[in-house]
Amino acid sequence: ARRYVLRVENDGRLRVTIPRGGSRREAEAFVQRNIEWIVRQRTRTQVELRPLENERALRQQARRELPARLLELAARDGLAVTRVSVRNQRSRWGSCGRDGHICLNWRLVLMPPSVRDYVLVHELMHLRRMDHSPAYWRLVADACPDYREARDWLRRHGPSLR
Repeated sequence: ARRYVLRVENDGRLRVTIPRGGSRREAEAFVQRNIEWIVRQRTRTQVELRPLENERALRQQARRELPARLLELAARDGLAVTRVSVRNQRSRWGSCGRDGHICLNWRLVLMPPSVRDYVLVHELMHLRRMDHSPAYWRLVADACPDYREARDWLRRHGPSLR
């Protein structure tokens, strides 16, 4: 480093970078001169942590609720799921592998139950057909008659959840 640098970490800890040739005493004086900035940064960081704490709680809720609901729908439709994962996917609400592994986006818990169920059914139907052919959509319609409304909701409101 060429100069003293202050950084307030997300957990509120202060990190001071000392330049080559600098001293601890000079670093401490630099911190004291910038104490107001440090307080402002720590306050801002604490405000930002609240949404992160909410997200953590929502992710835990998703890990509890989504696999259970998916397996309930799978049993109803006589389908075998080999594994369920709940992840932080940016571009997908879910995915289904040929091996029966279904991966779900934790943000599904933010949706109305009917929309969430549509996404779960959508992935489950891939266990029968690994495509989006007309035959596949007939399977979805049989298992989730209101899927078009749910799909429209996702198109309208889904991007704001990401």
